[in-house]
This record gives sequence, structure tokens and C-alpha cells, in this order.
Amino acid sequence: MSKPKIVILGAGYGGMMATVRLTKELTAEDADITLVNKHNYHYQTTWLHEAAAGTIHHDRTRMLIKNVINTNRVNFMQDSVQSIDRKNHKVLLKNGEIDYDYLIIALGFESNTFGIKGLEENAFAIRSVNTARKIREHIEYRFASYNSDPDAKDSDLTIVVGGAGLSGVEFLGELIDRIPALCKEYDIDPSKVRIVDVEGMPFVLPPFDRELADYAQKYLESKGVEFRLSTFIKEATPEGVKVQKKDSEELEEIQAGTVVWTGGVKANHIPAESGFATNRGKIQVSADLRSPEDDHIFAIGDVAVVFPPGAERPYPPTAQIAIQEAENLAKNMKHILKGEETELFVYKPKGTVASLGEKQAIGVVFDHKLTGKPAAAMKKVIDDRYLLMLGGVPLVLKKGKLNLL
Repeated sequence: MSKPKIVILGAGYGGMMATVRLTKELTAEDADITLVNKHNYHYQTTWLHEAAAGTIHHDRTRMLIKNVINTNRVNFMQDSVQSIDRKNHKVLLKNGEIDYDYLIIALGFESNTFGIKGLEENAFAIRSVNTARKIREHIEYRFASYNSDPDAKDSDLTIVVGGAGLSGVEFLGELIDRIPALCKEYDIDPSKVRIVDVEGMPFVLPPFDRELADYAQKYLESKGVEFRLSTFIKEATPEGVKVQKKDSEELEEIQAGTVVWTGGVKANHIPAESGFATNRGKIQVSADLRSPEDDHIFAIGDVAVVFPPGAERPYPPTAQIAIQEAENLAKNMKHILKGEETELFVYKPKGTVASLGEKQAIGVVFDHKLTGKPAAAMKKVIDDRYLLMLGGVPLVLKKGKLNLL
């Protein structure tokens, strides 16, 4: 009798942790495990804002998959998923197809522009290692050419950030750390640089405690960030953005050399286009993270939506929940292969920390509020804990952040 084939789609937080945990929960005789990902590396999505600003090199955010997973136990396929054929238990790839007995969908997110005119063409989005690299290179080019290009304008040094959620605020924190170094390197008067954040909500960091969010806003403002709250980007142009204040009919143009959109993400399009019933593009999984339409398919991370018992709002789509989902899934796969009852997924939030640069942050950890350097230290601890869970001490020593304290 052949072994069951477990196929994992995507090597983000959920997919990578599921792969590592499955090799711990199952023996080589229990199942064949295959991981499919379009790149040969896994990257830290929650570090991309640093790479985009240039405060860390983009290579610091990623690690070769073969150096993390047990290649004696896992078959890694570098390929792009095109669609899922549930009827025939196949995944169609760009360069072929693969059969499965059990499928784990962990395909992650895509940038969501909400149909804003010109955003795709004229703005950057922090969504991958390559896009982060392009943002850093573009900002550096604007600074490098300012004093040498006769056609350069002061607005070339203006950076507009769309959105003041977690990604937007963390990117702003990195920018205020990076800009002084760029000004010094390219002999630019810092007063010529503008950083403008445009946010539709009347406050920053909507999910956070208001006291902490206000701390973050005041800190960033003290470093020169301009916040345009209750204001919406209506159009992105080659010259900048057109914005509109809530309850106003007038459009204001903000000229900028760089526009970075951090205003939202959506689930990968593959599940919906493959015929899965979705809730805003996500598979609304059962209590043990399986698709309600197929007991042989699991969904975790940004492609899954999980509601707490009796709640009207789902759990937030964070790296933390994706990691916990992966751990639960691995245990349940062992139960399933042994004919045992599965365990219900219970999210245990450990807190959330938002960085405001290398030495400043805010957050709540185990119900304790943190600000400033203690919060920044905790953010590094959280980042290194994931590395420890994924690849042990060697990965922490190679990629970790505690050595930066």
C-alpha cells in the first residue's frame, strides 16, 4: 500500500512551519511530503518594511528553503501554482502537475489596491523581497540624482505612504531611521525631505490600544512625519497622488517622487478561481482548519478565515496565527493518519508589537503594554523566536536580530 501524499502550497509563515512540524509529527513511513513554492527561498514578510527602507539588506529577510527543511524527508518543488483540481486531487503548476491525498493551501496574500486609479502603475507595494528591493533602490536613486540631475525637483525627495496600519507605520519608522543617512551620503539638506502618510481612518494603527497608537503617532511626528488622517488617496499619478479629505469634494495633489502603498492586502486568488467557496477570497475553514467542502484539504494563513466560537469577527490574519495554525494542522494530520479525532484550533494570542525603527516600538505582550526601547527589544525577541522554532539555534545565529541590541 502506497504512502499518503501530503502537498503543501506556499512557503510563507504557515507553509514553512507546517512543513517543519509535519516532519516532526510524522515518520518517513507515515507519508510523503512535498512543498511547492515559486521561489527557492522563504522570506520574513514582517521584515520587508526594513528592506524597503534600506535599513537592512534584502538578503537578510530571506533564507534558502533547502537550508531550513529536512530535504531527506521533504521533496521541494520550485514552481508556480496555477489552479487546484479538487475533483481529480491534482494541483496544476506552471511546469506540470502534482497529485495529492492531502492538500495544505498556504499561498499567502496579494496587494489590494481597492480599485484606486493609477495605483498599480504609479505606486510601489511592499509585498515581496523583490518589491522591497525596488522601493529601496528607487528611493536611493531619487536622493542620488537630486544634486546631479538638472531637472530634479524638491518633490522628488517627498515620500508618500498610503495607509497607517501596521505595515505603513513600521515602514515610516524605518524611513525616519534611513533618511538622515541618505541625506548625509548625498549631501542633501534634511529639511527638503518630506514623508507624508495618508490614512482614511481618523487615527493610526486601528487594531492597537489607543494610548499606544497615539504614542506611535506622536513619536513619528516628532521625527518629521506628516499624517493626513481621514483622507483618502483617490488617484496615483507619475507626479504623486491626488487625495481627498473625508466629507470634502476637493482634491488635493501631493507631488512626490516615491509613492508606497501599504493600505491593504487580499488572499491569494488561486482558491477562489479554483472554485472554492470563499469569504472575501478566503476559505472559511472548519474548527480543525479543513475546507468545509473537502476533508482532505486544509487552508492556513492569509488564504484562511477562522472565526472564534460564537464571534462575528474572524481572527486577525497575522504571522502569529499562521504559525499556530501550522502547529495545529501538523498534529491533526498525525491524528487523521492514525484514525483519531482531530483537535480544534484555538488561537492563543501572545501579543503584538509594532516597530518604529530599530530602537523604538509599541506593543502589548501578555497583556502588558510596552513602549520605546523595551518594546523594540521585545520585537527582536519575537523575530528570533520564530527563527528558533523554524530552524533552531543555527538559524538564529545566522539571521537573528538580538545581536543588534
